[in-house]
Amino acid sequence: MDRYWRLAGNPGFNASIDRIRDTLVTAGLSSRIDEFPNGSRGWDHQTATVAFADSGEVVISRERDRIALCINSFSTPDGGLTARLVDVGSGAAPADYANVDVKGAVVLGGADVGRLWQQAVKSHGAAGVISTSIAPYIRPENPAQFTSPDQQDVFQWSSVPYDAAAKAFGFKASWRAASRLRERLGSGAVTLRVDVRSSFYDGPSRSLIAEIPGATRPAERVVMVAHVQEPGANDDASGCGTLAALAAALARAIRDGRLPPPARTLTFIWADEVRGSRQWLTSHPDDAKGVQYMFALDMTGEDTSKTGGTFLIEKQPDPSAVWPRPSDPHTAWGASPVDAKMLKGSLLNDVHLAICLRRAKDTGWIVRTNPYEGGSDHTAFGAAGIPALLNWHFTDRYYHTNLDRPDKTSAAEMVNVGVAVATSAWFLASADEDDGLRVVRLIAESAASRLDLEQRQGATTEILEAWRKWYAEALETVTKLPVREASSRLIASVEAARRRLR
Repeated sequence: MDRYWRLAGNPGFNASIDRIRDTLVTAGLSSRIDEFPNGSRGWDHQTATVAFADSGEVVISRERDRIALCINSFSTPDGGLTARLVDVGSGAAPADYANVDVKGAVVLGGADVGRLWQQAVKSHGAAGVISTSIAPYIRPENPAQFTSPDQQDVFQWSSVPYDAAAKAFGFKASWRAASRLRERLGSGAVTLRVDVRSSFYDGPSRSLIAEIPGATRPAERVVMVAHVQEPGANDDASGCGTLAALAAALARAIRDGRLPPPARTLTFIWADEVRGSRQWLTSHPDDAKGVQYMFALDMTGEDTSKTGGTFLIEKQPDPSAVWPRPSDPHTAWGASPVDAKMLKGSLLNDVHLAICLRRAKDTGWIVRTNPYEGGSDHTAFGAAGIPALLNWHFTDRYYHTNLDRPDKTSAAEMVNVGVAVATSAWFLASADEDDGLRVVRLIAESAASRLDLEQRQGATTEILEAWRKWYAEALETVTKLPVREASSRLIASVEAARRRLR
């Protein structure tokens, strides 16, 4: 998958879907492909070169930089485009263009490429843009603060608006490329030769769905999703590979009699991020109605010795997503607004964390959590009222960059995530009454630990009450965990634990 710039509807995306399907077929797991209208045109490119017109020196190229050309960039005329290079500083505001003529030029700026494109191309008639913007956790602005040689060459891929009238282009530039452009500008006027060959595709978006049918409650489901689009090895080829491997392993174990079939159906989905999940939920309402729990797998295979960060469980929204807590810091990705009124307690967070920590005990795997932030497929399922969480890694110093390649992945990390998710999914699909009683104890202990922690952190009455409500609701969900109807014994255990919270 790493070889492709994967966008829904383009050949690389479709080839990746087909490759995963072949893996499932080899494991004896039947699957189907759902097709639906794409929300935007597919896109890819064959050539993307920026060179100095006088010397021919290449500053940016597809061969070296791979994904520097922005999504939705149009081809240049046959033979390429020759244009002036103009540095506008930031380029985000109209004032940056007050005394500068950029009509027909290639504009170099530090603003986000979308804002730079709007100002330079749409408002001032530039032929295209080159943006140097990058997240500070990827690379500091000051080269004196660089901590690794590859920070000279890293950049984050991006997109420009689709505009068939403008037919413009955008590039992202590394520090090294931008420094070379500015070095030449320091000696006088610079003319560039830009050659872009890109293609747009109008085919459907495709989702791959496989299932292991439930033996006694097939209408109830545990769903696992990995997104196919984006060009990275970690983001999210590793999630796709992890999900394919765990699905195949479960299917083989059940087929060979080493594992009994789950009582509830296990559903595996590979799709366009968020849009594919929303499409599945709306296109299969009867199946969606039976979803009990959902796991997203995104950036699951990171070699953290290279990428930084750790494995994270991004929790189903709980009070830590509403009120910032010292014990639960957000990642550099950033928080999303969560309404306290929308919180609904569930057993999912604590059960999956416990299973991951059990794996960590055997392997030394580092497992941490972060409050809900959103942005991946768990968001779509959560919005539908389904308990959902994300398995991922952050902070990743190669996130959305040209250097997110297979050498930054770890097979051992993928195994850890795959084993943990497969174990959680199978447990949730097959739990009996004794399992339910154990989960009651787990949730009750987690609640007591959280309330004690919050009191030590000086939590307000509002926050403490929010946690009590959350855990009271989480305990109540345990009555739905066993695949047989909850016994009076389990119900009594839940009620006793809920009373202790008051």
